[in-house]
Parts: sequence; C-alpha cells; structure tokens
Amino acid sequence: MQLSISCRIAERFLSKREPSMSLEELASLAVDAGYDAVCMRASQIGVQSSEDQVTATRRVLDDRGLAVSMVTGDFDIVYNNEHGPNCLREITPYLDLAEALGAPLLRVCLKQPEDIPCAQAAADEAAERGLTLVHQCHTLSLFETLDGMVETLKKINHSNFGLIFEAANLEGCRQEYGLEAVQRVAPWIRNVYLQNQQLNSEGAVTLNTWCAGPVSFDITQIHEPGGIDFESVFDGLKAIGYDGPVTVHQSGPEDGKTSPVAAATQTAAYLRELWN
Repeated sequence: MQLSISCRIAERFLSKREPSMSLEELASLAVDAGYDAVCMRASQIGVQSSEDQVTATRRVLDDRGLAVSMVTGDFDIVYNNEHGPNCLREITPYLDLAEALGAPLLRVCLKQPEDIPCAQAAADEAAERGLTLVHQCHTLSLFETLDGMVETLKKINHSNFGLIFEAANLEGCRQEYGLEAVQRVAPWIRNVYLQNQQLNSEGAVTLNTWCAGPVSFDITQIHEPGGIDFESVFDGLKAIGYDGPVTVHQSGPEDGKTSPVAAATQTAAYLRELWN
C-alpha cells in the first residue's frame, strides 16, 4: 500500500480553491504524519500553474522523498460541474502536468454518455505516455452507481482508464461499498479515496444525487467510529490483492479542536493498522 494524502487536507469541505497551508507546509505535514505520497489538486498546483511553479513543486516533494500518487488538474473536475468533462477534449496540458510531477494517474470527469468517446480519445493519448486516466465514484456523474460505473468502464474499454474507489459517495448514493462492491469493480480500481461521514437527515452538509435525491450527512474524521465501515473496504481490497495508492481524501478539520497534523497522523496510524 502506498499511503497518500490529498491536498484536500488543506481545503475546507465546500471551499476547494484557496488552500489553508502552503505546499511546503503540506509536504512537511505528510512526512511528519507518515505518508508516502501526495495526491495533487488544483488548489496547490494545476494546469493554471506556471512551468516554474510546477518545477518548484516537484523540488519540494523530491526533497522530502514524497511521490505524487495522482493529479486533479483543474477546479471544474474538483467541483464535478458541467465543465468538468472539458478536460477530456483537451487532455494534453493535463498529461503534461502529470508527467512533470511524476504522477502515474490523472483524474478526469464524465457527466453524460456523449463524454465517453472523448474519454476514449483522451485515454489513447495518455497511453502514449504510459499514463492512466481515472474517475472517482462520484455523485452527479456517470459513476454514481455501481451499475453505472461498470457500464461506463466497459464502454470506454481501455486498460489505462480506471476507477478511484470511494465508499462515502457510494454510501450517499445508497450503494454497497464493502467486500462485494470492491470485488465487482476490482478490474478497474487504480486508486482508493477515503473520507468519513455519518448519514443524518438533519446533517450539516447536503449534496444532491441523481439516483437518491438530496443526501445529508455530518463529516467525521476517518479514524472516528460510527461512519463508513472502513474495515469492510479493506477486507475487499485485501481480497482482490490491491497494492496501489490508498488516499486520505478528507477535508481539513473544521471543529476548531483538531489540527490537520493531528488528524492526518491519527488517520495514518489507523489505516496502517487496518492494512496489516
């Protein structure tokens, strides 16, 4: 397992543009908390960044011995909005960014069936560079439900187009996410996102879904009980022999009591214990 921490730790849950810490601070947090890699997002470095900024980012990470597990290159993909699939229609800058950062995976977005041919063409271009495109289990996308993601992945039918398995979005969409779900999508899993929540009809956060309507929940830290059954997720990953990145995709704590460093450290220890 490559334990990775997302730049999400330096973002608020609903505000994903402005980072709460510098890249140097984030990289130092990752090292101190025991992570192997950083999952890069546009709040730190994206296709909007200059070549000098990208080079400086690579230097900061190299100096600390950190890999880049995956890149999410723009804010439209991050927000999963109607412009998210535009990356598929001009994939070259995104591939350039992933290559410059040494990231094997590049996250993309599909919203409608007409995005599938664009995903195939983008995957062809990515294959020329030895890169893999991936899509997260995500609300309001072709990857909301297990049936939908399997159907879409089969239609794309490219070995270098895979899945970011993510239990919280599956739970919100009223989907299974444990052993059987992991086994069903096993051929496509290239990354695993982890974030925690407790479903609650009066929860602090409400997200819309196509398949289940509005879903409300409270955000909790990954190592806290009562939310996602991460043990069942890891049972599934072990059963399929998964050995890729496992990424903490948790936003920064907003309770005013827990620091990002403390949360990241507790989470890393919890996940390594689950894995062993």
